[in-house]
Amino acid sequence: MIRVVVAEDQGMVLGALAALLELEADIKVVACAADGKAALDAVFKLKPDVLVTDIEMPKMTGLEVAAQIRTSHPAVKTVILTTFARPGYLRRALDAGARGYLLKDRPAAELADAVRRVHLGLRVVDPALATEAWSSEADPLTDRERQILQRAGDGRATAEIAGELRLSEGTVRNYLSEAIAKLGASNRVDAARIARAKGWL
Repeated sequence: MIRVVVAEDQGMVLGALAALLELEADIKVVACAADGKAALDAVFKLKPDVLVTDIEMPKMTGLEVAAQIRTSHPAVKTVILTTFARPGYLRRALDAGARGYLLKDRPAAELADAVRRVHLGLRVVDPALATEAWSSEADPLTDRERQILQRAGDGRATAEIAGELRLSEGTVRNYLSEAIAKLGASNRVDAARIARAKGWL
């Protein structure tokens, strides 16, 4: 029996995913989580075989969860299930240790198949997206630039970002300037838009 934790912040989608996987004779959903922190807690507590997670979730993203799991519980395999068909997201997911990357518009049977395959130690990635990812430009942002740009793109002020990340306002401005320059953007909002479009944010 393959033990699975499912993480998704949309309640109806979370319920549907869990129900679909529970139809499989060899898969058992041991927990459902509505945010990244709850997903990480469930993995730490239950030590499932596979985590199926969305990318964009409250408290922690699926990519942040995957990266922590790779470090603390490397036996747990992560499958990213998302609407984002962007090469930048795929590359970041693989860098974070994800073993699978599936799009939500794929047939339901592919999810169960992906869970089985990553449990066996294989990697499962949408073929068209994989081809596009290897030919796409590399993400130029550092993790810190990404953290700050994400918050700036959400409309947060420099002082608020500095307080949240325990940095000086000058340091936050420097990181934003670096990100804006790397992306060839005109300002922080434009930089966030470009980074999101490429899957870097």
